[in-house]
Amino acid sequence: MIDKLLEEAELAGILVVEERDYHVIFKNNKLKGLYFDNIIALNNRAITTKTEWVCIFAEELGHHYTSYGNILDVKGIPSRKQEKRARNWGYEKLVTLQGLIQACEAGARNRYEIADFLNVTEEYIEESIKHYLEKYGQSKKIGNHIICFDPLRIFKTLE
Repeated sequence: MIDKLLEEAELAGILVVEERDYHVIFKNNKLKGLYFDNIIALNNRAITTKTEWVCIFAEELGHHYTSYGNILDVKGIPSRKQEKRARNWGYEKLVTLQGLIQACEAGARNRYEIADFLNVTEEYIEESIKHYLEKYGQSKKIGNHIICFDPLRIFKTLE
């Protein structure tokens, strides 16, 4: 997935930099990623795994497609809405409904195994499921599958 996201960023004209290359970007070590002016900056001092890196990168790429202006002040409602849109974009990019079905069909039996199958963190799976629950309600039919979001269950129909 890393390669696909990097390729998408390159095609969109986005430069990707990491903290080890640009020390001045992240004065606050808690900030894991930042998008500005077609640049995605990732704070490798705050990101602990490649899996987490992918999740942060997807959100920052989501900012390219969904955000505008300076939204660093996350106390304002417009900024929080843009943050949510970017996160949701990332969820739908990395944890697709079809991906959930494929994980189940490959034998994933719980959120940990689904996260492992999709190469995302367990927290990212949790937040993705919350997003889909908000978007679709309790369940969504995809082809001959029904995905129930709370609790997460996937059923194959007899159609």
